[in-house]
Amino acid sequence: MNRPPQAPTPADTQRLALLVEAEFIQLREFIAILEREEALLVAGDSDALVTLAQEKSDRYRQLQRLHDDRALLLARLGRPDSDASMRELCAGLPRVLARWDELLELARTAHDRNAINGRLIVERMAANQAALSVLLAAADHPQLYDADGQTHPAHGGRMLGSA
Repeated sequence: MNRPPQAPTPADTQRLALLVEAEFIQLREFIAILEREEALLVAGDSDALVTLAQEKSDRYRQLQRLHDDRALLLARLGRPDSDASMRELCAGLPRVLARWDELLELARTAHDRNAINGRLIVERMAANQAALSVLLAAADHPQLYDADGQTHPAHGGRMLGSA
């Protein structure tokens, strides 16, 4: 059920400004993590990537909580979680609007960097799969995995002593 729009109290406006600032800071730090992730992907440093993955997940959860808090505040004020709502509520707050614009730009940057990292991961996985295929073919004993994840040599060709 949608609530009718209501005017924000000064406390609501302050809360909104604080949420925008906090989200901006967290998103800037998230982008720094994405930049480190890209460098590690290029370098092929798998061990460091595993460590960074937890930090990335934690930062993402923090960003999601801030976004959810902002969306809840907007909903309580009877407004959708949208750029238009933010611009309406912050119309008299030029510094908050400027920060909001910076936040939107950072969100685009994070999206683009995450897409680049995703492509790097796919490329790395393809290279690893190709290397594994070469190694298995060179061994002339391709390994098959059963339902329990155990390896078993493929059975093919003739058994010794059979005609």
